[in-house]
Amino acid sequence: MSDAIRTETAPRPVGQYPHARRVGDLLFLSGIGPRDAASNAIVGNVHDAQGRLISYDIDAQTRAVFANVRSVLHASGARWEDLVDVTVYLTDMAHDFKAYNAVWAEYFPDIDTAPCRTTLGITSLPTPIAIELKCVAALSRNTKPE
Repeated sequence: MSDAIRTETAPRPVGQYPHARRVGDLLFLSGIGPRDAASNAIVGNVHDAQGRLISYDIDAQTRAVFANVRSVLHASGARWEDLVDVTVYLTDMAHDFKAYNAVWAEYFPDIDTAPCRTTLGITSLPTPIAIELKCVAALSRNTKPE
């Protein structure tokens, strides 16, 4: 048996799936990007007059993704420190890895308490975002969603 988690404090998923699903002591977060929960705008994207994407800010997008992950964790009754595994998808590994990795180091300064991490370079994501995270957290049996 598993419990689906949805929250208004994180951007709506782009498909028919919950923000997270708890199975026993594990919490599996769906892929989370840098969209703003209130406006659905993609943080850090710059568009020309015709609406075409001309640039993005990977630092801003990384911080927005981390904020959205925190929102889903909080809605699930979990904490940032409960993260045990994170898969990161970057659409431009060569250009963005260094800046993303610097933000990661701010949020996870202690390697001994940081979650495991895999970073993948991919060609695209479902929306015009440069980063997406897929996370797993380990919870205690007493942890309840809010």
